[in-house]
Amino acid sequence: MASPQVFPLTPLLRRAARAPGAGLVPRVAPAAVRVPDPRQLALPISFPPGYPQIFVHEGARQALERRLTQAYQRPVLLSVTDNARRMISCSRRNGILTARIHHMFLDAGPEVQDALVRYVVKSERDASQLVGKFIDQNGHRIRATRPASCKIKTQGEHHDLLALLHKLSDRYFAGQVDALITWGRAGKRPDMVAAKPAGKGRKIVKTPRRAIKLGTYSATERLIRIHPVLDKPWVPRYFVSFVIYHEMLHHLMPATVVGGRRLLHPPVFQARERMFRDFERAIAWERRHLHRLLRA
Repeated sequence: MASPQVFPLTPLLRRAARAPGAGLVPRVAPAAVRVPDPRQLALPISFPPGYPQIFVHEGARQALERRLTQAYQRPVLLSVTDNARRMISCSRRNGILTARIHHMFLDAGPEVQDALVRYVVKSERDASQLVGKFIDQNGHRIRATRPASCKIKTQGEHHDLLALLHKLSDRYFAGQVDALITWGRAGKRPDMVAAKPAGKGRKIVKTPRRAIKLGTYSATERLIRIHPVLDKPWVPRYFVSFVIYHEMLHHLMPATVVGGRRLLHPPVFQARERMFRDFERAIAWERRHLHRLLRA
């Protein structure tokens, strides 16, 4: 990936950083802006192939570059990247240290940045462990590691997923959500089940569907899928919005590990979920109509 251009943050972005919800696990460092996916947000400018996908605040980049220079005591050239696999890389030639570092480190705390400098300049083992832990904790800031495995379809017969996603992002997350969204595949209903063998054939019996996943989130694709059963005229928009909101939380809030267990819905997640404006209304609607969704 080419080294990104550097630009100051605009007043609009600075206001977004102070907006309600801006403190919720930002997808990129506050000093970086990721270019939206053109499949879901058309921009009035065209980016040629291979063009940098992030804009970086020059002051933040220079501050980190100065820390590296002070430790190395020789010239340092720092590029900030949005790489998906290699978070840190560096090389030395003719006394010049060239470093390529992921944008997640721009707003890391002093302890982490000190460890980063020691790791890049001196390859310290203890610093490497601290840096590795920080990367693990900020995996949600790494862009998609593979493209979406399905065709993106956001406009349904009755509900527009993209419009709902943008509205929710602006209202609850200061416009920070950069996930893709699509209607999923209907698939085959699991209501035809083969019973025990009877003679040469197998007896087929019908059983009602007992569960349904209304939404899923793929971190590797940064993709939210919504079950097409929700694209019905009798499914209210606030309920579709609630399902999308739930998956947006998965996109923004990494799983929590407690006692060796990986919790997808820790207390902080549940508390944030209850902040949805129509939370109680949506839960009540789901209880009343779950049987109908299972049959649809």
